[in-house]
Amino acid sequence: MKSFVCALAFLAAGTAAPAAVFDCVMDPAVVVSVGSPVTGLLEEVVIDRGQQVAKGDVIARLHAEMEDAAIRLMELQAANEDEIAVNQVRLDLAKRRQARVGELSSRGVATEEQFDEVNATVGVAARELALAQIRRDVLALELERARTARDQKIVRSPINGLVIDRPMYDGEFVTQESHIATIAQLDPLYVEAYLPVSMYPQIARGQTATVRPNAPVGGAYEAQVVVVDQVFDAASGTFGVRLALPNPGSVLPAGHRCTVVLGADDG
Repeated sequence: MKSFVCALAFLAAGTAAPAAVFDCVMDPAVVVSVGSPVTGLLEEVVIDRGQQVAKGDVIARLHAEMEDAAIRLMELQAANEDEIAVNQVRLDLAKRRQARVGELSSRGVATEEQFDEVNATVGVAARELALAQIRRDVLALELERARTARDQKIVRSPINGLVIDRPMYDGEFVTQESHIATIAQLDPLYVEAYLPVSMYPQIARGQTATVRPNAPVGGAYEAQVVVVDQVFDAASGTFGVRLALPNPGSVLPAGHRCTVVLGADDG
């Protein structure tokens, strides 16, 4: 349990309420260990420690020669419309013959057997055309699946953040337990503090406070309470509070100690 300072900083004169000052730590909002949804051999890792990445940026690529070859084959198959065209021609011919036999049948020239036969031919041709269209659609879905499998060989950043660890390199084998990089989201920072339970009625979500990073960072920044723990720590008589501290450009470092000022602050 982090220690807290229970001292009150009283303002000089006036009706201003006293300011309560507590120790805190500025942590990353999110820390993600990025892995791969599939196993395979790393072709290249394109990021390094200390690099800023945006959500969706490529982190690494796995070898995907087999997937690329499968996609090229399926693209050729999916683009081939010959089977549909042939079956469409057969259906058109069958329908024209059906029309002629129907006309002859109405004049009593064609037999009923001939009429039934031509109707059956049209039905078969229509079914063959429908099956050809289904096969084309299945090939399109197979192509989509192959492209999805290929995309899984590209590892992308799930967040905007800073690369704080890059344990794997080109040529290493990625397993389901491997992580290729660790990325920390530094905007916002989460300020974690522990307050005495006596202050519980005074703290609410949405409340603002002043965060003062310790030296050598310094400065004063406004943060907002986003979490108030509803389970107390009986041993220390404290409860946890989290504040969101905007950090555009990731100027402030994470993992740094600070103090949070609740109430009036004379700056």
